[in-house]
Amino acid sequence: MTSKMLYSVEDVATIVGCSKSHAYKIIEKLNNELVTDNYLIVRGKISKDYFCKRFNLAA
Repeated sequence: MTSKMLYSVEDVATIVGCSKSHAYKIIEKLNNELVTDNYLIVRGKISKDYFCKRFNLAA
């Protein structure tokens, strides 16, 4: 499997152009949205598809 399914904090910080601490806050917020919708999450990582959808990026 060569393509990532989850983005790490480093990936989010690079894509958004922010610090790692802010990237953690973004991931936490997006993961909380997913938990509210009864999805399983991995702490400290975010689904690539969901991240791209919320930030209006091409996956």
